[in-house]
Amino acid sequence: MDTQSVGGETTGKGRIVMLVDNKVDGDSRVQKAAESAAAAGWDVTLLGLVRSGKGRSWKLGDAEVRLLPLKAPLAKRHAERHRSLLRRPLAYPPGPLAAYRRQWAKAWRADVATRRAALKVAPGAVGSPLFRQVEGVRLRVAGPVSNIVQRWVGLRSRHSKDAQQAGRRLRGPLDRLFTASWTAVKGKRAWRRLEPALWDYELTYGPEIDALKPDLIHANDFRMLGVGARATVRARAAGRPVKLVWDAHEFLPGVRPWEDNAHWIPGNTAHESEYAPYADAVVTVSEGLSDLLVERHGLTERPTVVLNAPDRPGEADARVAADADAEPEAVPDLRELCGVGPDVPLIVYSGSPGPQRGLGDLVETLPKLDGVHIAFVVPNPTSAYMETLLARAAELGAGDRLHTVPYVPHWQVVRFLSAADAGCIPIHHWPNHEIALITKFMEYSHARLPLVVSDVKTMSEVTRATGQGEVFTAEDTDDLARAIKQVLADPEPYRAAYEKPGLLEGWTWEAQAAALDELYTSLLPNRKKPEPRR
Repeated sequence: MDTQSVGGETTGKGRIVMLVDNKVDGDSRVQKAAESAAAAGWDVTLLGLVRSGKGRSWKLGDAEVRLLPLKAPLAKRHAERHRSLLRRPLAYPPGPLAAYRRQWAKAWRADVATRRAALKVAPGAVGSPLFRQVEGVRLRVAGPVSNIVQRWVGLRSRHSKDAQQAGRRLRGPLDRLFTASWTAVKGKRAWRRLEPALWDYELTYGPEIDALKPDLIHANDFRMLGVGARATVRARAAGRPVKLVWDAHEFLPGVRPWEDNAHWIPGNTAHESEYAPYADAVVTVSEGLSDLLVERHGLTERPTVVLNAPDRPGEADARVAADADAEPEAVPDLRELCGVGPDVPLIVYSGSPGPQRGLGDLVETLPKLDGVHIAFVVPNPTSAYMETLLARAAELGAGDRLHTVPYVPHWQVVRFLSAADAGCIPIHHWPNHEIALITKFMEYSHARLPLVVSDVKTMSEVTRATGQGEVFTAEDTDDLARAIKQVLADPEPYRAAYEKPGLLEGWTWEAQAAALDELYTSLLPNRKKPEPRR
C-alpha cells in the first residue's frame, strides 16, 4: 500500500476490507458497495466464502473479490457428535453405524429368503440330505429371528433419527435449561456455548484480514460483526488505528431463524450485543431499523442509512462497458425465458425464496388468475423448495403458468424485470419485513412496474402514498388475487405514479454510494484518495 508520513500521521490510499458471509454472487448490495467504493478511489478487497470446494478470486470493477473456503466442524451440534442417552437411550451413536446395521439386517433377511428358495428348487445344489435337514431347521429359526433383528434395528434407527432432529432443533426441556443457564451465567458471551459455529467464520476470515492490514473493515451483517471487531482489536493492539463499520442488514431479534434450532436467535443476538460497541460507525438499510438499533444497542450516533437501491438505469452499463472496453452484455429477455409472448399477463417475484416470503401464496392464487403467468427470479431455480412450488402448481392444474428463472447481474436487474406487467411482494408479517423498503421494491419501481404488496407496514404505507400499486392482506390468497387482477385491469395509473418529480432519484445506488463514501472519508480523514475513476 502506497503511504507516506506527514506530521507523524499516515496518508495514502485507504485500504478497505469488506466482509460478507456468502459467495458474493447474488448479493447486489455488497457487490455495489465494493464496486462503488473502489470507483471512488478506495483500495477495496471483498472477502466472501464458499461452503464447499476451493476458494477463488476475481475483479468487480476495481475491487478485488476473494472467496475463502469455509470449514465448519463447529457447526455440528452435540447430538450430531455424541450419543444422547437421556434424549433417546436406544439410539445408535452418531455416524455410519445406524446405516450399516440397517443394511446388514436387510442383507441377512435376503440371504435367509434365498437359502429357503434354494432348498425348494435346487436341493441337490445345497448339499447332502443330512445337511439339508440341518439347514432347514436353521432357516426355520433364522427367519423369525432375522425379522425380529430387522425390527429392532429399525426401531433404534428411528430413535437415532429422532435424536438427531431433536438435537439440532434444541427445543426440549433440557435444551431450554441449557440455554437459560448459559445466558444467565455468561450474558453476552453465551454465544460461545449456544452458537460455537461463529468461531468457524473467525478462523476462516481472521488470518486473511490480518494479512491485508486494512485501514477500515466494513462488516456486513451480524456474523461478520464479530469477525471484524476481533480483527480490529488485534490491529489496534499492534499499533494500527483500524476503523470498524458495521452494516446491519436486519433487526436480528426479529428475523426468522436461518437454522431450525432454538439456540440460533439467543446465540447470535448475544454475539451481536457483545461486539456492537466496537463499531466506529453503523450503517443500516432503513430509518425504522436505525431506530431499533439505537434503542437495542444504546448507540450514541444514529446509523447512516444506505438503502438497498438499484443502479440508475444506464449507469451500471456504462461502468461495465468502461471496465471491459466493450459494449455491455445484452440483457436476457424475461418473457423469452418463460416462453410467453408480449400479450400474456406476467407477474414477477424477484429475490430470495422462502415460505415467509409468500411464494407459496402466489402459487395458490394461480387457479384464481385465469391466463396469468408468474415468474420467480431466484438464485437457484432448481432448488428443492422451488421444485416443491412447481409440483404444487402442477397439482393445481397450473404448472404451465409458473416459471422459475435465474438471477441476472445486478446492473441488468431493472431492465430484465421491466418486461413483466407487475411486480409482487407477498411477504408475511415478520418484524424485519415491517420496517424497510426492500431491494425488490425499488427494483420494481425503477422498472416502472405496478406493485402488488402485502400489508407490511413501511412498504404498504409508501405504496398507498405514491399510488404505484395495490396493497393486499398478507397470507390472504383471495385478496392477493384481487390485487393482481386490479393492477392488470388498468396498469397505467400505477405507472404514471413514477412520473412524480424526485420519486425515483433518491432510490438509486448512486445516492447511497455518495453517503457511504462520505462516511469512509470521515473515518479516514488522513487517507488521501486519488481522483475517482470516470
